[in-house]
Amino acid sequence: MPEGHPALVRALLDDLDERSAKPIGDAAALVLEAIAADGLVHVGGAGHSLALVCETFYRAGGLACVRPLWDPSVLPLNDALASTDAERRPGLGLSVVRAADPSPPDVAVVFSTSGRNPYPVEIARECAARGVPVIAVTSPEASRHAAARAESRLTDHATVVVDTAVPPGDVVHPPGAARTAAASTILAAYAWTRLLAELHDLAAGRGLDLPCWTSANVPGGDERNRHLLERYRHRVPELGGPPD
Repeated sequence: MPEGHPALVRALLDDLDERSAKPIGDAAALVLEAIAADGLVHVGGAGHSLALVCETFYRAGGLACVRPLWDPSVLPLNDALASTDAERRPGLGLSVVRAADPSPPDVAVVFSTSGRNPYPVEIARECAARGVPVIAVTSPEASRHAAARAESRLTDHATVVVDTAVPPGDVVHPPGAARTAAASTILAAYAWTRLLAELHDLAAGRGLDLPCWTSANVPGGDERNRHLLERYRHRVPELGGPPD
């Protein structure tokens, strides 16, 4: 049996399954209703949570009806310190949502481990105010220990909360005095892929065909994706704009 860090990660995944099996099913049902009504799935996050936004967008096996909610200033790769400042800056999340202009029957997914910075909180609050259901992929336990930089928490504006069970501070190794090995990306990515699996099964039960990308690196992938690009690129500018 695995010991040490592998065993700990597996235990965290089991904890996520125990806490969030029903919320993930509820979230999948919300996403399916949006897709069935020809809505979009708006996905937001900042800092390293942008890794999860990338995981949802233009991804082999992922949904073609995803639109990323983001601003370049929250990407750490260009200027890490500036990205932290941007995530904490009031008004930026609100402006991102206003630019995307989500409305029913759309749904929103917001990734944020702490859920306490203005950027993800504003995205969730504004989407909810527009009548767009919000799925929060977060850790309430980590949020309780995080610095309060917004007047509310991400969970306060969520229709469904998927608890990733990420411990406060994110890092998990060595046990008892953790200094390294952050777990949030592993756990949130697993939660998203489990949601996609639940979504597939729900859609199959209703006889619905999900708009999923095929890997461009397998024979016929580009051809299979072409009709999805034609269907969504005028509604998702991040796919490259309208066809000529």
